[in-house]
Amino acid sequence: MTKPNAFKSFVVFAEMRTGSNLLEATLNQIKRVTCFGEAFNPYMMGWPDKDELKGVTRAERDADPLRLLSVLFDKPNHLSGFRYFHDHDPRVFDAIMDDRSCAKIILTRNPVDSYVSTLLARETNQWKLNATETPIPASVRFDGGEFRRTIDAIEEFQLKIQNRLQCSGQSGFWLGYDDLRDGDIMTGLLHWMGRTDLERVEPASDQVPQNPRELSEKVVNFDEMEAELSRLDPFMLRKVPNFEPKRGPNVPGFVGCEAGAGLVFMPVRGGPTGVVGDWLRGLGALTRDFNQNSLRQWKRAHPGHRSFTVLRHPLKRAWIAFDALLAGNNADLRQTLRDTYRVGIPAEADIAHLPHSELVGVFADFLDFLRRNLNGQTALPVHAGWACQSEVIAGFARVSSPDFILREEDLSRELDWLGASVGIADAAGGYRARDLPDFLDDKALHKAARAAYLRDYMAFGFDK
Repeated sequence: MTKPNAFKSFVVFAEMRTGSNLLEATLNQIKRVTCFGEAFNPYMMGWPDKDELKGVTRAERDADPLRLLSVLFDKPNHLSGFRYFHDHDPRVFDAIMDDRSCAKIILTRNPVDSYVSTLLARETNQWKLNATETPIPASVRFDGGEFRRTIDAIEEFQLKIQNRLQCSGQSGFWLGYDDLRDGDIMTGLLHWMGRTDLERVEPASDQVPQNPRELSEKVVNFDEMEAELSRLDPFMLRKVPNFEPKRGPNVPGFVGCEAGAGLVFMPVRGGPTGVVGDWLRGLGALTRDFNQNSLRQWKRAHPGHRSFTVLRHPLKRAWIAFDALLAGNNADLRQTLRDTYRVGIPAEADIAHLPHSELVGVFADFLDFLRRNLNGQTALPVHAGWACQSEVIAGFARVSSPDFILREEDLSRELDWLGASVGIADAAGGYRARDLPDFLDDKALHKAARAAYLRDYMAFGFDK
């Protein structure tokens, strides 16, 4: 019979600003225990400004992440591990979860505190603080939309961990942020990991809390934040995996319209969300920022309603993602695409002046990156803005499948038909489609898009 808790390695499942640096420091002060930072962070190797770990370079890790995993864990009579966040290399997740000798530590924190702390760290560029350093005073603005997207991504990841632990009959050690400075709990953690030779484990003392002020002092729009949070289920604010049922990945993005019997728009990111939203606004009052409970209430109050989503041609959708990549505040992602995936994005200062002839070539490089990314061949997770539309719509079914799947190129006709289904006459009169560059109608680009999005082409019959 297998000895319980015969662990040879460990992983700390956590997120930004949950206290994982303090937990790592506590573990690393113990002999024969080593935590190798964020070993599978796509933008660094364990810690900032490192491109090598245990003799494995970043390029080698990105080409074969399981090689680094093997190197980190291959140390007899030693507990080695690392911190793993929801946006780290997804290719190692299955190997971690399938390894019963790898201890799973799940670290959580009140997501509001974590989110505000992350904003403050970005504002001050102060990510850790010791007793001799002076905290930089700052305050930040709470963004409700960004917070909901963040909490959705983290919730989905934690549910995935919980499901895998349950299906495989494994257990995890659950820690809260406040537990990290409790010596009794740290001792219990190490004993659970098999280090019963340790009489007492004290938390690391070389780090201090960075922002021990009240939230009202750290958030400039605190009243607005309170109003936003009051609309959320309070169980979402702590130990989300234990209380909330699974839900679709984009419920907060759904839009309800009061016109006729009611319409629910279920947008696919990267699709014609803006123009469809404008069209709905022209029909009647809108309801946004749903959660599962409020969506159910809205549907009960609107008998005869219809829900719909809109597909965009994969090539056009990839172009929208590419355009956002060039224009967005995501320099780290652009640099990673340049250095690791050979996408010919020019230097930051030259992006705005990229000639049309070169733009086509860079976009073709990006399409090739998408092909690899969507096939699990890169260290970067799949971004919602370029994920397969078939996968996004399958996710909707976890809450509610759309009644209608419309197509962008046919909306001038199909919106009339959709409106008629809920009692609205001449519904398409306010719709205006978005024009896209003519050079997208290129055989080579169509071929590259089809290679990247073959599942969508097959599922929905896109041409070319």
